[in-house]
Amino acid sequence: MIPSTETPGGARATQKKPRFAMLIATALGVGYLPKAPGTFGSMVGILTAVLSAVFFLRPASLRDLFSLHPLTDAVFSDNHFLVPGSDIHDSALGLPLLCAAFLLLILSAVGIWASSKAADYSGIKDPQFVVIDEVAGQHLTLFLPLIPIALPHVTQRLDLSTYAIFFTLSLVNWKYLLLGFLLFRLFDIWKPFPIRRLEKLPRGWGIMADDWMAGIYAAILLRVALHFGLLGWI
Repeated sequence: MIPSTETPGGARATQKKPRFAMLIATALGVGYLPKAPGTFGSMVGILTAVLSAVFFLRPASLRDLFSLHPLTDAVFSDNHFLVPGSDIHDSALGLPLLCAAFLLLILSAVGIWASSKAADYSGIKDPQFVVIDEVAGQHLTLFLPLIPIALPHVTQRLDLSTYAIFFTLSLVNWKYLLLGFLLFRLFDIWKPFPIRRLEKLPRGWGIMADDWMAGIYAAILLRVALHFGLLGWI
């Protein structure tokens, strides 16, 4: 950890604790866990992504969510709805991507604000207990590989209902989640260029930006795995 040169050592005693910001920055207290808070922060990102996907599915279709078949087989078949028994809310067919993008924007904006407050209060440039950056980075890892521009089959014959099923079932497929988690943790710990430089950005920008970049790197490899059907081998 790097002590902040901008915050005097006695600042903590002279300012009121930003409780709401700390609650967000620590992902509802997860960041206070004594060991591997960043790993648990990434798990929070996995959990919230899964919950956002399950929101679009009826309970009757949950038995299909953890299918061992490759993801592309679950979507791009000769049938229109492709997954027997799937039951998607009709009103939600166009929402998954929009909600994912909105969630990322909210996480990013709120994360910058909350992590800035937490860093100022603690007097530490990048406090270990701040894990909202891992949550946001993990979301980037899981959401970016699923955008339509990265899916040739969807862009050639865009069917919104088909895409919605692909998007939601991908986010509850254990192989996709596991690989996304491992890749993000790899880049978050390894920190290849320019991640370490991004850490030097001021306040919350530096805290968040390095995990955004780690998420982008992980998303690229996850998309490659999808393209070549590597998830079917796990």
